[in-house]
Amino acid sequence: MLNDRLLVRLDAESAERRSATGIVIPASAEVGKRLSWGYVVATGQHVRQVGVGDKVLFDSEDRAEVELTGTAYLLLRERDVHGVAQPDETGQGPGLYL
Repeated sequence: MLNDRLLVRLDAESAERRSATGIVIPASAEVGKRLSWGYVVATGQHVRQVGVGDKVLFDSEDRAEVELTGTAYLLLRERDVHGVAQPDETGQGPGLYL
């Protein structure tokens, strides 16, 4: 990876979601502007605030897709990341920093 780029694998849970009544909503459904979660797989040498393994929140429209060894990844700039999830003090659930 070069400069401020991140290689991100989409979170499988964010691909599909369920409504309160249990109806499955596919990832391709248009629901206004929706942010997506993914896991950082690799970072460029100038990335300062995100590390490999971090769960990041980003706009799914600000991305480029790339396929490596049969797996689809997203290529983002660090500035396109809206937030990073991290576990709270007890290690349970995400604490969120932006």
